[in-house]
Amino acid sequence: MARAVSAFVVGLLFGLGLLVSGMANPAKVLAFLDLTGRWDPSLAFVMAGAVAVSAAGTFVARRRGRPLLASRLEIPTRRDLDPRLLAGAAVFGVGWGLVGLCPGPALTLLTVAPAPAATFVAAMVVGMLLFRLVPSATSKPTAVLEADA
Repeated sequence: MARAVSAFVVGLLFGLGLLVSGMANPAKVLAFLDLTGRWDPSLAFVMAGAVAVSAAGTFVARRRGRPLLASRLEIPTRRDLDPRLLAGAAVFGVGWGLVGLCPGPALTLLTVAPAPAATFVAAMVVGMLLFRLVPSATSKPTAVLEADA
């Protein structure tokens, strides 16, 4: 139950942060991505803050040996760049650059501007379903740090 409540609270806080910071505003995102026009660097500070918070959380979890609400800490060990990763990153980047939305902000935007966000979310769901048709390479396991009991 604590995990479900924690997930809800963190998701709510994340969504509010996206709205307050402007990350759910496609015009602001597109202005951030327009380096040769009317560039708006303000979202760089939002991203820097997010990286700092994530780094602090990862540091604390690693020192503890496990997260607060899980029995083990899973850290990805893959460092290679495969064609699926590169293609996915390219599709994500092109979509973000064309529309000014990515999945998190689009879902958040559904709560305040459902009509414009619904088209993007529908396309995103179709893309996720199509992804299931793409054959996957053998995945390599992640490192698991077992908690000391």
